[in-house]
Amino acid sequence: MPYITDIDVSINPEQEQGLRNQSFKIINVNLNKGAGGNNIYLWYKKGSSNPITRLQVTFTDEMQIGLRNAGYHKVDKDLNAGAGGDNIFLWCYKGTTKYDNPIVELKVTTDATDEAQNYQNGWERLACDLNRNANDNWIHVWVKKEKKMYISDIKATTSFTFDNEYFSQGYTRVDENVNRDAGERSIFLWYRHSLTQSQSINLLDVSTNNEEEEILQIQGYTCVGVNLNEGTGGPPINAWYKKGSDHAIQTITVIIQQEVSPYEKAGIHVIGKNLNTGNNGTPLYLAYP
Repeated sequence: MPYITDIDVSINPEQEQGLRNQSFKIINVNLNKGAGGNNIYLWYKKGSSNPITRLQVTFTDEMQIGLRNAGYHKVDKDLNAGAGGDNIFLWCYKGTTKYDNPIVELKVTTDATDEAQNYQNGWERLACDLNRNANDNWIHVWVKKEKKMYISDIKATTSFTFDNEYFSQGYTRVDENVNRDAGERSIFLWYRHSLTQSQSINLLDVSTNNEEEEILQIQGYTCVGVNLNEGTGGPPINAWYKKGSDHAIQTITVIIQQEVSPYEKAGIHVIGKNLNTGNNGTPLYLAYP
């Protein structure tokens, strides 16, 4: 099966022609759709070796440091060029560890209603909206990988101190700050894949108060152990998981309030507990197929 071996971005017609001349293929969806600014497109090449195995998105300078130190390659073209939103960049990694899985397909969506079917067909969504803080359409990149893998571990961070370590250990960062617009700390969820279904996570939940924490403990859930509301003045928010061989979870994401209804209608599990409960941040929810 041919793999995605190269990814690039065009932000003007001259760059588009240059990538065509290099035999890149275009994904014909404007990554600035509805936001104004440049017409921006994602391009890729396929080959039989040296595949890209992980893809991440950054929207702050601090998010870039751990990726750079772990050997990721930055596609150095702002995906929000001219639109006035966050400066957003793609980062690629070509790994050979047991946690790496070659990417075989890429796609872009512009509407939450279209996304659910992708999950049902084995796609993974990069959580960051490529129109982040530029308004209008929600733009998301999706990847399909060669092998079916399952989430075996989940972590959370409240600083960028451990980013290099976690990337080097095979973790994927869910690239949306669960503390978005709520405080100064940048808080991210992380997960790591395994080929072994029996060692995988099959249930997720969130607690927003002491009573919910006690119920989840009684039910045998394990707490991720990091307050997702740290620094906001709101109550402690914790993510919890259970492991088992049935219905093992293959991917997780974070969605905003406006995406909840389309996801639920499509049968995606949305944990209906706002990760920004008790503060003025953007309502965010943990979701998984």
